[in-house]
Amino acid sequence: MLKTIHPLLTGDLLAILADMGHGDEIVITDRNFPAAAAATTQLVTLPGIPATDVLHAILSLLPLDDFVDSPAAVMAAPGERPAIYAAFDTILAEAEGRAIQVDVIDRFAFYDRAKAAFAVVCTGESRLYGNIILKKGVIRA
Repeated sequence: MLKTIHPLLTGDLLAILADMGHGDEIVITDRNFPAAAAATTQLVTLPGIPATDVLHAILSLLPLDDFVDSPAAVMAAPGERPAIYAAFDTILAEAEGRAIQVDVIDRFAFYDRAKAAFAVVCTGESRLYGNIILKKGVIRA
């Protein structure tokens, strides 16, 4: 354990976050997402942990890109908006101190972006559509 480091941030995940550069993307997925197939570079598994908890932990260190309109994206769901999206919105706003615009993209476009991402974090999230992509920003001096 380290002071001020969220306990869900494993050594592997900390290394990934540190190695990411501006504009790189990381994907947080639910347990139904084909994470192993999508992770063409790095895969971290956090079974039994909700995606919202992982999002909160990652955003405790990861700055979001403020050079783009939408530094986060979720997968379009048929029908009404999944409740987990409201939780994502709240966590994003709290971490950044401002409202964050989140793109809602087609399922297959989401898969394509996941395959191109720097890393994929597969969680134990049981809520459907509990998947989000984050674009890393910069820390201003």
